[in-house]
Formats: sequence, C-alpha cells, structure tokens
Amino acid sequence: MANIKSAKKRILVTATRTARNKSIRSAVKTSVKKVEAAITANDKEAAQAALTAAISQISRAASKGVYHKNNAARKVSQLTKAVNNIA
Repeated sequence: MANIKSAKKRILVTATRTARNKSIRSAVKTSVKKVEAAITANDKEAAQAALTAAISQISRAASKGVYHKNNAARKVSQLTKAVNNIA
C-alpha cells in the first residue's frame, strides 16, 4: 500500500475510472452481441434497430476515451457492413 497521500489518491481514482471503463466496455459488448444475434437470425429490422443502439453506445465510449476513435470507427464499420449484407 502506498504511504504518500497523493499516491493513495491515485489508487482510488484509478479504481473508480477502471470500474467506469469496465461498465462502458461491457455495455458496448452487449449491444454488439445483440446486433450479431439479429444478423444470425436474418432479421433485418431487428438488426437495424440494434445497430442504431450499438453505434450510439460505441460513439459514447469513444467520446469518453474508453475506446480509441479508430477502434470505434472500425467496430461501427464492421457492424454496418454485416447488417447491410443480410439477404
């Protein structure tokens, strides 16, 4: 355990940020899984609705710095491409 007051604070702040980032990442993963489930079921309307929600979650995560902007753009691009390829 740290002895210096500022180091103790950094430990607390890091724990808080880690919990927030983990929550946001989990929400993004869940929304992506919903899109992929709709794609697997060949349900274009459900996939479109889930995609809209997923894009919102991903862009929110990128704006908060949880994901790098290129990573977020890649995720959105791959999901959109997959939804558009549903027959």
